[in-house]
Amino acid sequence: MMESAAKQATEQAREQGGRMKAELGGVVVLDFGGQYTQLIARRIREQQVFSAVLPCTSSIEEIRKFAPAGIVLSGGPSSVYDPQAPKCDPKVLALGIPILGICYGMQWITHTLGGKVEKAARREYGRAHLKVECQGQAQKSALFSGVPESLRIWNSHGDHVRTLPPGFCATGHTDNAIASLEDAARKIYAVQFHVEVNHTERGTELLRNFLFRVCMAEPKWSGAAFIEETTDAIREKVGNKWAICGLSGGVDSTVAAVLVQRAMGARLTNIFVNTGMLRKNEFEQTLEMLRDRLKLHVIGVDASDRFLAQLKGVTDPEEKRKRIGREFIAVFAEEAQKLQAGEAHGEIGFLVQGTLYPDVIESVSVKGPSATIKTHHNVGGLPEKIPFALIEPLRDLFKDEVRRIGKDLGLPQEILVKHPFPGPGLAVRLLGEITRPHLATLQDADAIVVEEIRRAGLYERVWQAFAVLLPVRSVGVMGDGRTYGLTVAVRVVESDDAMTADWVRLPGEVLERISTRIVNEVAGVTRVVYDISSKPPSTIEWE
Repeated sequence: MMESAAKQATEQAREQGGRMKAELGGVVVLDFGGQYTQLIARRIREQQVFSAVLPCTSSIEEIRKFAPAGIVLSGGPSSVYDPQAPKCDPKVLALGIPILGICYGMQWITHTLGGKVEKAARREYGRAHLKVECQGQAQKSALFSGVPESLRIWNSHGDHVRTLPPGFCATGHTDNAIASLEDAARKIYAVQFHVEVNHTERGTELLRNFLFRVCMAEPKWSGAAFIEETTDAIREKVGNKWAICGLSGGVDSTVAAVLVQRAMGARLTNIFVNTGMLRKNEFEQTLEMLRDRLKLHVIGVDASDRFLAQLKGVTDPEEKRKRIGREFIAVFAEEAQKLQAGEAHGEIGFLVQGTLYPDVIESVSVKGPSATIKTHHNVGGLPEKIPFALIEPLRDLFKDEVRRIGKDLGLPQEILVKHPFPGPGLAVRLLGEITRPHLATLQDADAIVVEEIRRAGLYERVWQAFAVLLPVRSVGVMGDGRTYGLTVAVRVVESDDAMTADWVRLPGEVLERISTRIVNEVAGVTRVVYDISSKPPSTIEWE
């Protein structure tokens, strides 16, 4: 079975949201292409209310399948008056289900119901001051119940609502524009700012007000509910077929493997591939841990020669990711054929991946017209046609949510706290052409970074810590002689979900130990620099 990877991704996204039972009474988030749409869904799940993200183009019938207690309309990069602006069925506003529009969602409501949206003379990006006014109402808005009449909020928009739709009143202003509006009789609420980001003061309370005061939702969603519903959905999807899982030993793919194994049992075989671009000694150590500690059925495949051959002469990071993605699929297909040749083995129709939402939103527009930042080997880096259908049970989750699911599944702490490691491995931390000598240099430097972070008691307190080998040489002095050596960059960041990240202010003595050890112990390196850029504007990885 050869299917389009893009088509599979779209279908997978719809299935992920649709697997939960309607009686959970959750909230549907309609995606207009906002980079942080899933953050809205996550904030809702944090209140133990189920949420599902659907494309803004979803039909009324698709939305009704969820029997939602409420609907949220996300932000997005477009202007509602543009010819190609994303739209959803206007009948959504007549379902009698409570609505909350956020940013573009507020503008779409206004535009659709007869109000006026215009390009702003002065855009609003970043912090602003909200004055809750509730004009034209006898009592305070349910959305703003219990919060002060003055709030610091976070904006990101270039259009403003100029004229309200009939039946609506403004409930809040900044010094520049209408910031919130509502038609309480129809239970349609909207805010121009982003309640889902931490920068908005009392944003969680506003969202809670919508969920529990307006929608009357019930907090029924939990990790246990996710595990139960996901395993049920996987059983239904796979039938009597078999599956393989691309297992890396990181928390994402390991949680995915354990989750799918609950659904399929012995019909799942895990494949751990040595691409030649793993961390130092990682192939052997990870295989031992997966087999001995987790008792998973894992096949180890040393494919380092073929991966490095594919990357010979390649310097472009997007091309690296795509070649690595294609080669992973080729290896999985070959291993699947070997397995199917066995007498007691059935047809392998599925490939399990530990894809997370940050991978999806940066790689492809699955649920809405969001921008592509970079491809990931397991999402946008997949070849157009692959011989498996995909099972990606974690596709709508963030890393910290996956860790909580892993804890519920009983995974050991050493797995749950393991730092993220990119699928392409050191290929995106070694800038320029990939060669064996440079890989060995990077592995040695990277091992020192991790060792010193652990030694300082910081490993479980930071998100990622790693080394990057730069295609830069600089003059140095060692042993009274001139050197012209390589440069290593050290990157340590803190984050909650990988969508945003900040660089860690490491103690000077830790940086000194890392630098001294790398220069003294890693041949050819004469300079170490520390990366102090945050995400955005940078990404966590260098490529």
